[in-house]
Amino acid sequence: MVGDYRVVTLCGSTRFKDAFMESQKRLTLERNIVISVGLFGHSGDDEVWDGMDEGTISKTKEMLDDMHKRKIDMADGIYVVNVGGYIGDSTRSEIEYAKEHGKTVDYLETVEE
Repeated sequence: MVGDYRVVTLCGSTRFKDAFMESQKRLTLERNIVISVGLFGHSGDDEVWDGMDEGTISKTKEMLDDMHKRKIDMADGIYVVNVGGYIGDSTRSEIEYAKEHGKTVDYLETVEE
């Protein structure tokens, strides 16, 4: 909590940019401080990869994954943007990380655990 506000980090595939933006708006209006992704590498921010060789792309993706875990560290919980129930490997690792660190885990769409 920061003041009276819960801090939530959005997680999920960046292919769901519209759902991320809608979730961010709704959660903000529900009195949450929302931490989101820095770019949408799978839907609209393709130019960030232009001119990068495979090694640089790989290192950049590793850095972004690590940075997102630091965002989870800063939050009270995560909110998984799982459109159509989709949860990829990266998001699965973020869910496990959040649980291991005592964070709450909420979902856009109901999941059976």
